[in-house]
Amino acid sequence: MRTQVAIVLGAVVVGLAVGVVFDPGDAAERVVLPALIALLVITFAGVRPTAWATAVGPHRRIAVASLVLNFGWAPIAALVLGATLLADQPDLRIGLVMLLVTPCTDWYLVFTRIAGGNVPLAAALLPVNLVVQLALLPVYVSVLSGADAGVPLGDLVRDVLVVVGVPAVVVAVARLLADRSGRTAALELGVARLQPVAPVLLGVAVVGIFAAHATTVTDEAGAVVRVVIPVTVFFAVAFGLAAVAARRLGAAHPERVALTMSTMARNSPLALAVAAATFPDRPLVIVALVIGPLLELPVLALTAARLGRSAPS
Repeated sequence: MRTQVAIVLGAVVVGLAVGVVFDPGDAAERVVLPALIALLVITFAGVRPTAWATAVGPHRRIAVASLVLNFGWAPIAALVLGATLLADQPDLRIGLVMLLVTPCTDWYLVFTRIAGGNVPLAAALLPVNLVVQLALLPVYVSVLSGADAGVPLGDLVRDVLVVVGVPAVVVAVARLLADRSGRTAALELGVARLQPVAPVLLGVAVVGIFAAHATTVTDEAGAVVRVVIPVTVFFAVAFGLAAVAARRLGAAHPERVALTMSTMARNSPLALAVAAATFPDRPLVIVALVIGPLLELPVLALTAARLGRSAPS
């Protein structure tokens, strides 16, 4: 995970340097969406829809708590934090909403494993989290961003369908062909080998974003820094709420870890891909989303270390 943090942080620095020195303009932006769509293909390929019944069966209450926190509490948090801390920055508010209403579907599994959590349960939550966030993302962004944000709902719905639909179709066709030809094991091996490429693709996209919008970032540095506060508050409250819910449900340590990580982690790549397609002329929306992984990865690493120390020996 230190590698992912270094890649994202390094990509920000490289992108800003390229943007300030060379001013590549639209040329840099053209790499963003293809890189993010390729990243989503790898992410979706790692999702196992059939794992739900087996892994969730004994832990239905934890699964329900995860859904309530991610799709009940998180949108309310996005509304309150955006309205109180970013009231005068509609673009940053849109980015914040897109970040907070999309629960993670990839790297939080690594932190769940590090902290001694129930990885099969955490993995089983992915398909449901993915489907629900895709269905609700246009509604959440339109409703929670505020009337002054000017969210193009029709464009947002279209771009969610395109940006997510293309990777989903690619993965579905690949799995269908593998099943029919008896090469499922080979496909799974290929997916596993592709996983290390995901952070690199995210880094490429981040370089393109900051290179294309370096002037905006440097001119609006104060506004960008303001995103750190609501995102940090979200992580802190999410950790506390997950701990309370796990205690009330009498969850054992592995299930508490799975609930905590699924509540705290956000799906930055998916939100970035949709934002890059829908808001190409509003760079602060996209820049706000990049702040997410810069804070999230170190926070999740610290959380995993803390939870790991509390694991029963």
